[in-house]
Amino acid sequence: MKTGESPLETQKSAELNPGDCYHQCDPGGFSFETTADMEDLTDFIGQPRAVEALRFGVGIEREGYNMFALGYPGTGKTSLVRRFLKERASGEGIPLDVCYVNNFDVPHKPRVLRLKAGKGKELSQDMERLVEDVQNALRASFESEEYQSRRRSVSQEFQDEQQKAFEEMEKKAKEKNLTLLRTPAGLAFAPLRDGEVVPPEEFQKLPEEEQKRVQKEAEELQKESRKIFQKIPTWERKTRDKLRDLDREITGYTVGPLIGELRKRYEDNEAVLGYLNAVEKDIVDNVQDLLQSQQSQQPLQQIFQHQHSSGPLQGGSQGESPLLRRYRVNMIVDHSESEGAPVVYEDNPTYQNLFGRIEHMAQMGTLLTDFNMIRAGALHRANGGYLVVEVLKLLMQPFAWEGLKRMIRSRQIKIESLAQQYSLISTVSLEPEPVPLEVKVTLLGSPLHYYLLRYYDPEFAELFKVAADFDVEIERSPENQDLYVKLIGTVARKEKLRHFDRGAVARLIEHSARMTGDGEKLSVHMQRVTDLLRESDYWARQNGN
Repeated sequence: MKTGESPLETQKSAELNPGDCYHQCDPGGFSFETTADMEDLTDFIGQPRAVEALRFGVGIEREGYNMFALGYPGTGKTSLVRRFLKERASGEGIPLDVCYVNNFDVPHKPRVLRLKAGKGKELSQDMERLVEDVQNALRASFESEEYQSRRRSVSQEFQDEQQKAFEEMEKKAKEKNLTLLRTPAGLAFAPLRDGEVVPPEEFQKLPEEEQKRVQKEAEELQKESRKIFQKIPTWERKTRDKLRDLDREITGYTVGPLIGELRKRYEDNEAVLGYLNAVEKDIVDNVQDLLQSQQSQQPLQQIFQHQHSSGPLQGGSQGESPLLRRYRVNMIVDHSESEGAPVVYEDNPTYQNLFGRIEHMAQMGTLLTDFNMIRAGALHRANGGYLVVEVLKLLMQPFAWEGLKRMIRSRQIKIESLAQQYSLISTVSLEPEPVPLEVKVTLLGSPLHYYLLRYYDPEFAELFKVAADFDVEIERSPENQDLYVKLIGTVARKEKLRHFDRGAVARLIEHSARMTGDGEKLSVHMQRVTDLLRESDYWARQNGN
């Protein structure tokens, strides 16, 4: 290089002719006539790094190894991720069914039950049958002659004890030549003469000393009668206790065998056994309502309408029995027909769509709810499997991003009402028991979103440790060209397009290289490639080719 001469001036310019700018694809190099002769593409074309990252993220079972698939729109990352996860999930175990049931001790905190796939639906059906069987069995038991006889016996004990006390009072009164009178105001005592009650005007004619003696004796007997009246509430309470014990005994004998059958069916699930025990206890404890409903001729179903000041909604839709509602099983996730682990793509990741919600019902101008109105979110359905969400849509929803991070960290799905949290409404709500969370979350977004989150959100790198970076181009090698031909044939079959002959495929490969601006590369911008195939099919139809 001469002194004062720039490096650029020393480089010789090379003249390019049109042939150098155009990398032709020879149709004669293909061994097929049309893409109909090619088999479908089974591999993921041009994304080895992204696939390997996804495989790593799915395979490692450690906290924080959720995935972020970053690539420009149209690169096929959404379809590739969903397809990859579905293939992976198909060989994995089916998660548990998730149900919510009534908490009889604390009604506003419903309990969660997790059962083997398909068992949730069975439990729900079994409880509905149990309700019907309990109604029929209790009706028969309380209408039986044995129960009625024992009930009359208990009532007779109270009457006999009361009658005995009155007879003793009458005996004491006769010893003092007085008689016992029952008046609307209570018991009264009057003097006798020759076995007849002395009229008031005759009593006034008696000597004063005689009148004072009779009045004194009557007052003494009156005091004793008041003591008897004071004992009557105690006798009545003892009678009610005996009747309640009788009702509990009859109910236990009636309901015990029915629930015992269910215990045998779910003996391998401690949580379900605990729930069945609570159901039996609740029925026995509230059987007094049966007697009240019989006396007032109310429907039998109302015997189970437990009175809690802040309890669950009593009743439901019109015609629905409160009994059926109280002992119903609310199955929010049903895997009875699932095959493998779930893969859930949530297109509208609002807070409620992701984490579930608690619905309310307007009744008498008040919003009420119960455990039957708990609804699942995408995270519930994806639990035990995979959740796929587009990060831009997620970030645009209020509180959704923070909620997702919070539940991934806690490994629990806790259904919370935003309106309740921020005091936007004042109504009775629920605090459902959280559901244990075991899920792999995959976010879809552009490189810009990935790096912005990584820079501005310190929690992001802790929770999404795996980045699957999608390329927009691949090397134009013979192997990749063969994959490209299979891709064209696969898209044609999937979209029901006319198949492409060798010349058309050659032109598509040349056009793909032109899109990258590099003759040695091919574009894997799948959206643009697919659009071109569709447009080609349209013009072929128009031209009759």
